[in-house]
Amino acid sequence: MSPSPAGKSDPLDALSVARAALREPDLPVARLDGVERELRLLVDHREDLLVDRTGHQERLRWFLAELGIAEPPARSLDRRVVLDRLEAELGPRTEPVARFARDLLGRIRELTVAINALEREIELLARRMAPSLLTLPGCGPLTAAKLVGQTGGVDRFRSRAAFARHNGTAPVPVWSGNTVCHRLSRGGDRQLNVALHRIAVTQLQREGPGREYVARRMAAGNTKTEAIRALRRHLSNVVLERLRTDDASRAAAAVALTAVAA
Repeated sequence: MSPSPAGKSDPLDALSVARAALREPDLPVARLDGVERELRLLVDHREDLLVDRTGHQERLRWFLAELGIAEPPARSLDRRVVLDRLEAELGPRTEPVARFARDLLGRIRELTVAINALEREIELLARRMAPSLLTLPGCGPLTAAKLVGQTGGVDRFRSRAAFARHNGTAPVPVWSGNTVCHRLSRGGDRQLNVALHRIAVTQLQREGPGREYVARRMAAGNTKTEAIRALRRHLSNVVLERLRTDDASRAAAAVALTAVAA
């Protein structure tokens, strides 16, 4: 077999995947169906709506500045009281820019209602699918839903190391002479990586297991950056075990339901 050409591209990536599949036919396969797929679709759609709303909010701020209307505080253009105040100020204005601003206000309202409804739906499903995961400090319903939907079947990971490599928290070893150090991995599923990072940041903002873990690592000689990187790797292990617990609970409930139906 001829060596692959240098560089990186979609065709080269596809060729590498095909060769790996031929070499190792028993590779685990990602699954995404049932409620897991529903969760992922809901989370993805919410994120799309957030992007749309942010774009409308940014344009609205430009129009308000042109009209001489006081700009609302940051992150407040989804609050009903703020939108009501702006609507009242824009009401008597007849300039085209004021008309455009009123139109944007209406779109922002509609998107906010849709986003809030999606969040409630996601929370209900996340509490049903990942009760163990939701007890992890720093892991709210949206983060839990992202982890469940993005994992694509927790049983396909044979070990903690495999899951860490998949989500990009496994450090990459770097050698320099007789010195071995590790650098941040830029590979793996970045959506999972961001979710784990969000848990780590939340834990570091309050007293609890995250701060205690980082303090222990720093006392052992790690820099703060190394300690936080280690915390994300540790959280990968914790999340994997909780995903497995929730998966096993759902499987047991399904077996019990089948037995009752029979």
